[in-house]
Amino acid sequence: MISRICGIVVVGGVLAGAAAAGKNAWTPQQEHRVAFAKLRELIAHFRRQRQDRRRWQAFVAQTHRPDALFFEADRDPADVVLRRTAALLGHLRGMAGAPDLSAEAAALAKLQARAAKIDLANAARRYELFEQAMRLRRKIAFANPLLDFQRILFIKREFMAGSHRQGNHMCDQYFGFHTIRGGGLFVLDSAFSDRPTVRDLLASPVCQNGRFQGRKLPDGGYLSPELSYDAKTILFAFTEAEHTLYKWTEGSTFHIFKVNVGGSDLRQLTDGPTNDFDPCWLPNGRIVFISERRGGFGRCHARPVPLFTLHTMRPDGSDIVCISRNEANEWHPSVDHDGRIVYTRWDYVDRGHNQAHHPWITTPDGRDARVIQGNYAPQERLRPCMEMDMRAIPGSHRYVATAAAHHGQAYGSLVLLDPNIEDDDAMGPLKRLTPEVLFPESGVSSNLHQGYAAAWPLSEDFHLCVYDANGAARRGRKNNYGIYLLDAFGNKILLYRDPGFSCLSPIPLRPRPRPPIMPHFTALGTTAVSAVRPPTGETPVLRMVPVAVINVFDGRLPWPEGTVITHLRIIQLFPKATPHHHQPRIGYGVEKNARGVLGTVPVEADGSAHFELPAGIPVYFQALGPDGLAVQSMRSAAYVHPGERLVCQGCHERRPHAPPQPRRVPLALRRGPSKIRPDVPEANPFSFPRLVQPVLERNCVPCHVKKPKAPDLRKGDWAKHRYGWYASYANLRTHAFYFGSFTAEYDRWVVPRTTPGKFGARASKLYRMLTSGHNDVKLSAADLHRITLWLDCNSEFFGAYHDTAAQARGEAVRAILD
Repeated sequence: MISRICGIVVVGGVLAGAAAAGKNAWTPQQEHRVAFAKLRELIAHFRRQRQDRRRWQAFVAQTHRPDALFFEADRDPADVVLRRTAALLGHLRGMAGAPDLSAEAAALAKLQARAAKIDLANAARRYELFEQAMRLRRKIAFANPLLDFQRILFIKREFMAGSHRQGNHMCDQYFGFHTIRGGGLFVLDSAFSDRPTVRDLLASPVCQNGRFQGRKLPDGGYLSPELSYDAKTILFAFTEAEHTLYKWTEGSTFHIFKVNVGGSDLRQLTDGPTNDFDPCWLPNGRIVFISERRGGFGRCHARPVPLFTLHTMRPDGSDIVCISRNEANEWHPSVDHDGRIVYTRWDYVDRGHNQAHHPWITTPDGRDARVIQGNYAPQERLRPCMEMDMRAIPGSHRYVATAAAHHGQAYGSLVLLDPNIEDDDAMGPLKRLTPEVLFPESGVSSNLHQGYAAAWPLSEDFHLCVYDANGAARRGRKNNYGIYLLDAFGNKILLYRDPGFSCLSPIPLRPRPRPPIMPHFTALGTTAVSAVRPPTGETPVLRMVPVAVINVFDGRLPWPEGTVITHLRIIQLFPKATPHHHQPRIGYGVEKNARGVLGTVPVEADGSAHFELPAGIPVYFQALGPDGLAVQSMRSAAYVHPGERLVCQGCHERRPHAPPQPRRVPLALRRGPSKIRPDVPEANPFSFPRLVQPVLERNCVPCHVKKPKAPDLRKGDWAKHRYGWYASYANLRTHAFYFGSFTAEYDRWVVPRTTPGKFGARASKLYRMLTSGHNDVKLSAADLHRITLWLDCNSEFFGAYHDTAAQARGEAVRAILD
């Protein structure tokens, strides 16, 4: 079938590409029918949404370009396409380098005139008008001066977003054994013409090294292509997809490969029984990627889910180093215009599982990892559950990202993120780019609204992306994502769709500017050899890193009047060493961290601190008053690397404002860094049996056993308890303090921040009881410190994830992982 409308040649197989043409090719007619049905559905949906005018006005304010919404004048899909095409045409005509679009403007005016005359009841003529508008829109869209390339790199992948067989969760979506075999690495040639073709880059090359040396890659699955800055070399992840469920082998995990754009010199860079994926070229020539090599498991899964975090390696696959010591998962690194790594991090310290998976930024050598925004939303529905797959937008300080679900994969709605807008813990820094798809799981009750993904920005208003109109609307349904040219006015133009596979991760196949190379200061990776010495020339102690805080009082929440802070307490977080949730249950809170108190460092009168911190371990800090009790506590992991020097303005100071310049050098910086003063050994790792139970037996048990109605504060038969806890621990629950996940007495999971002065021992019933003269009990200062330390540290029972019986017997058990 060949037809001519508005001077455009439309070939039946054009949208599917010449390589896929035939009876199974995706035709323009199919695309038009799907688009028409979806638009009609959305018009009805947003008609209902506009009835709540207050919510509708807020929704409009959150949208990058209101043309992408649906309004009262939109009677049917033809009206929508004509209105949005007019918005696109007007924008293009104002762009530098745009061609003369007078003929297209005249053709659009004619269609708009016809639309005014064709009655809505005449369904056939309205649909014919809709198709004509779609074809004209395609021609106008391809006149965009930003489309100065004709080749697009992408992968094909079998995909079911609603299927647990594919790992329908943000953590295990990328396990090789979940992958369905099929697909590959492809180039779409003549992408913006009427005859695009598809080229399989791996059809003929044989691997030059590794397990597949001398052979082509076998049937398997593909992930995360990435193009070098000079557009000559491609990175990608491949798995043989052995279906050995929850058995990590070389054949059931993803590994990173590289190949030249022409299809030559295929080489394997990583191997082994761990998943390595999401590779990205760094400006200095190294490769950053996500790997499970750090060790440990997620805390909230009934199945084994290893932690995966940022790693880097040399371009030949050697010198693999971990540059993130986060104790939970990370995803999708990319490089911004400054040369820094932007990625998604799960911040999971004393918070709910659904709460914080948002953008972070760090240097290529792993220094100074900091949140960009979104880490402290007090309610799930105020913003997306996650922002994933972030990319810096050319000519802009903004990023584009996918707003995704927690219990889903990296698909959802597209958003623009502005790091220069102060984070309001809601939608302040975000704008909806595709407002017709609500945020999965947070904006709607379902996690199945996964329409868009993998945006590659051309500007703030134009992007390549992938889209499926059904977006995993039914569990177990095979997804069919196609590659689209998307604009911010609500238009999306299909470039290629393979009815048999989802097409993912489109990248313009052309050179792009290389961001600046940032100095490498940490002793991670071979490029750091000459950079780890301090400026003064003294020999560095690589294991201990100097850290400075300018003013602990510089924070986002007010401190109680008259607050004095004398010390910082430093607490190490231990990654989970066992694969299933609540095996063991560490304490009252749901799926919380095992931890150990490293000790304290002094805070000067002006709020400054300067101290040494051990490198390579995740920690958090608490601000202590003169009584040794915590006034404020972090709920986020921090770490430093050997050779690093870290300076913080305050405790979670506001972004993006520059910190005020101190009038004089902070007191703590006029001296050398303090060494950590250890606390009682029974708090590292934390141990209720060793830290608290002896205090109870000395001061409380003799009286309580005489009073039948008093809580039993003895050990009891802990071996028969559901979690292996003492009777005393179970009975103190309502008197302790802990951050829960769902129904904790003191803190529902939706509260992400600690309120100064209303935390830990100060907020507990037990501390108030003991200091108000409970039955004339008078604890020694040492015993009271043990109780308040326990309360400040989330009132945990176990301090390690293994040998719980030994811990219950009062033995010191060191954590396996740090």
